[in-house]
Amino acid sequence: MIHWNFGRMFKAAAIGAALTFAPALAPVGGALAHDPSHNLPALVEKLSPAVVNISSSQSVRGGAATGELETLRKKFGRQPVSLGSGFIIDPKGVVVTNNHVIDNADQITVTLNDGREFTATVRGRDPETDLAVLEIQSSNARFPSVKWGDIDKAPVGADVIAIGNPFGLGGSVTKGIVSARNRDINSGLYDDFIQTDASINRGNSGGPLFDLQGNVIGVNTAIFSQTGGSVGVGFAIPSDLAETVVEQLLEYGETRRGWLGVTIADVTADQASTIGLKRPEGAVVSVVTPDSPAQQAGVAVNDIILEFNRQPISSVRDLTRAVADTPVGARAPLVILRDGKRMTLNVVVERREKRRLAATSGFATPSNAFKSAGLTLQEPTEEIRRAFGLPSNVEGVVITEVDPDSPAAVFLKPGDVILEIGWERMTRPAAAVSKLDKLRNLNSGPVQIYVQRGDLLFYESLRP
Repeated sequence: MIHWNFGRMFKAAAIGAALTFAPALAPVGGALAHDPSHNLPALVEKLSPAVVNISSSQSVRGGAATGELETLRKKFGRQPVSLGSGFIIDPKGVVVTNNHVIDNADQITVTLNDGREFTATVRGRDPETDLAVLEIQSSNARFPSVKWGDIDKAPVGADVIAIGNPFGLGGSVTKGIVSARNRDINSGLYDDFIQTDASINRGNSGGPLFDLQGNVIGVNTAIFSQTGGSVGVGFAIPSDLAETVVEQLLEYGETRRGWLGVTIADVTADQASTIGLKRPEGAVVSVVTPDSPAQQAGVAVNDIILEFNRQPISSVRDLTRAVADTPVGARAPLVILRDGKRMTLNVVVERREKRRLAATSGFATPSNAFKSAGLTLQEPTEEIRRAFGLPSNVEGVVITEVDPDSPAAVFLKPGDVILEIGWERMTRPAAAVSKLDKLRNLNSGPVQIYVQRGDLLFYESLRP
């Protein structure tokens, strides 16, 4: 079972109390004068001042409460949301953490290792990679900071250390190795996690994973556990992905990912043998979105994408990541295999977020509707059919609204009709939501849905 490291509500006095070091004013990453593996205390002492504890809260808006929560409400007028970790990447006070640590908060407090507390504001956040960037509110202060490292220099077996705020204790250090790379834990489109056995617990969320040169190679995010405690299987967002997202959030306040407009699947061993590939590689196209960059470039159903922008494509994840990392508006060569012949097409990448927003513009949230997986679902009543121009004989569940923050907004839009979920025929919104909720609780991963859009019928993979 995957657990996101949501912080727990411990007394604020515990934050930052475990270790106290004199703050450095320059970046504290970089190798020590000798092998840091023989002087971990010195390395930890250099790094810890740049690791912060983060507490977030919401204003109390009424409602009954008992016990400690009621005491906190009466004293502060606020409700604690979470405790987590973060790290400073700029002496001006720029902090990286997980989005779930500060999600829904209207007040964020950053506590330094020396006990100083500052209010922080959100510079940008990206739910899809679970990253957020904060800025400490201080007019003249300079803060200790750390540098991004190169994850490619940390192979499986490399020593790593994690510093963070487990269980609200503050300033805790654990050591381990890189257990695996490129892990997909079914959390989103951009899964590419580092797996580590360095102990990571609730409250470590957003904290850094360091190599022994003192550089950040990952952002600790999730654990695999049946109990919610560490069992030696933790996951961190790799530095190359995190750094790219953070740069965009700092520059634009949002992400700007590339979009191609295809539904794809991994090539199976049987498919590879049939078409003459030595091994399964590439991504096979099952749907080309109308008026998309892919359609305009000439991509067709059953094409196998072998390269994108000069990067080899071994799997669906490779293509998803490569397209997302391509600058919006860039022209990228696309190598495909069609009918046994290699072809090169040129595609102009569009912005994914723009497509997501367009998918929901102009539609109000209906009443008496069912919601799940970022979708609002209704029966095809006469009013709904008229509103979305659907035929009188349409059967299925009508999507009347799409959450722009959900991955579904990329390929679904209001007026689409869901005919099947997981090969099961759908005619009632309540049944569709029940099935999606059940799959989500089982952590089953993406489910295949069958969708009707006008005269177009297509399959998509929806994350419940």
